[in-house]
Amino acid sequence: MCGIAGIIDLASTPERSLIESMCRIMKHRGPDGEGYYIHGEAALGHRRLSIIDLEGGRQPMSNEDGTVWITFNGEIYNFPELREQLIAKGHVFKTRSDTETIVHAYEEYGVRCIDKLRGMFAFGLWDQRKKMLLIARDRLGKKPVYYYSDGKKIVFASELKAVLQDKSINRELDLRVLEDYLMYHYIPFPSTIFKGIYKLPPGHYMTVEIDTVKNVEPVNSAGCVEPVMPAKLSIAIKQYWDVEYKPDNSLSEDDWVQALREKLKEAVKIRLISDVPLGAFLSGGIDSSTIVALMSMAGGKPVKTFSIGFKETDFSEVQYARKIAEQFGTEHHEMVVEPDAIEMLPLLAWDFDEPFADASAIPTYYVSKMARQHVTVILSGDGGDEIFAGYRRYKWARDMNRYDWLPVGIKKILFGFPASVMPEGLKGKGMLRHLSKDPFERYAGLNTYSDPDYLNSLLSRDVRNELKLNYNVKTPNYSNLNKYYEARSGNDDVTKIQYMDTKTYLAEDILTKVDRASLLCSLETRAPLLDHEIVELAARIPSTLKIKDGETKYILKKTMKGILPDNIL
Repeated sequence: MCGIAGIIDLASTPERSLIESMCRIMKHRGPDGEGYYIHGEAALGHRRLSIIDLEGGRQPMSNEDGTVWITFNGEIYNFPELREQLIAKGHVFKTRSDTETIVHAYEEYGVRCIDKLRGMFAFGLWDQRKKMLLIARDRLGKKPVYYYSDGKKIVFASELKAVLQDKSINRELDLRVLEDYLMYHYIPFPSTIFKGIYKLPPGHYMTVEIDTVKNVEPVNSAGCVEPVMPAKLSIAIKQYWDVEYKPDNSLSEDDWVQALREKLKEAVKIRLISDVPLGAFLSGGIDSSTIVALMSMAGGKPVKTFSIGFKETDFSEVQYARKIAEQFGTEHHEMVVEPDAIEMLPLLAWDFDEPFADASAIPTYYVSKMARQHVTVILSGDGGDEIFAGYRRYKWARDMNRYDWLPVGIKKILFGFPASVMPEGLKGKGMLRHLSKDPFERYAGLNTYSDPDYLNSLLSRDVRNELKLNYNVKTPNYSNLNKYYEARSGNDDVTKIQYMDTKTYLAEDILTKVDRASLLCSLETRAPLLDHEIVELAARIPSTLKIKDGETKYILKKTMKGILPDNIL
């Protein structure tokens, strides 16, 4: 895993000192080395965490004639097959790295080379001949890209703090985004907390081209030569991938089990490619236990597993992790911690760069720190809840929908009115209030901090006035969620909220947390359950097999039956 940075500046050749400072502030992402490419209007920088081809994989990396350069963060798991295809087409490789495969794939397929990549990635690729920069982010958003542009210059990097090394960039807070943060406890893409600095959304790529307006009549009516219009940057952002939910009811439950088991085995196996020590996070839950089981079945040395527990037994699950470790004979490491959140706050605030309120970042950092003492690469079970409907709130949402056949007006009378007159804190008030809403508002209200009174108590009058907010109107703004919910209007409600969570909570909370906390420890994290082929397969599985007979994540549990112990399932 690595840190990437780049600049395209039409005014002058980027200063080496700037691209160096951008990379060095991200040294934790790549402690094993740095590299730079500076030529004309372009500069690329790279911090390297060596994983594959330890000697030959230095970046930025170019094609044979030095006209295409790349700075890359991530892992491409299908690079051996893609490499052989490109060699057969006449491409000549000088390294064993997956990075070089992207360069040659771009030469062969152009921008659509992204479709060929299976893995997690964020990269900036500069085509010197075309004067074009290609920036891309992986399908689910495992690897981040931040950028700023004023039309004459673009600055991009893996972390916001690296972009801010350019002192000419304004650091004005975006108060509208502050409102989003207080509602969601993370900042939804493409925004950041700073005006003018953005995140490239998952599953998107950006092209940056240099446009020069040519003068078709160089001499005007007075006989004077007209000046050529100065060049400007032309930026286009396009989506190249999205998950399509098309349930296939022609297959039996056993058919899905067989297909899912084979795809899970494959996704884990290709993520074991590494030239450095590798292990797995193990919480004892279904997802991480699945990963550890399949790693063990893939053969080789005992899997190194890492668990974190707490003194309070209600919050600790180390006993389940131990059972899995014993069953699969792992080399198990665990730590019981009493994290001092106040002590951790300055470090995490520096690491995350902008407001972020998921407290599980603290234990994620601790377990990453422990794992890094033994391995450089870790596999995790992230994504299982969103992909296979594992959250209890999915079952809750489906159960609550049983009353939605009633007209809205009737629901407001039956449920909304009693809730409005009941004292705050009285048992049942919240349930009645939720029953009076439609399915989307019910779910959005449960998973956000959107109560107008809550926001009204946090924002000063000056801020509210500037944002033109009127919290006397009791209608929260759920537009960031609703656009995804409505995008799947043809699907059932469980599928709608799965998609909504995948596009928002998974990408902006879970994956952001894991990327920052693990790379703060210079640890690469791989998530097999978020292999895009698994995500696409799961999207074809009917939701009735994801939640069945009141059991969440049913199809995954059925797939792992006979492999994982029944008491874990």
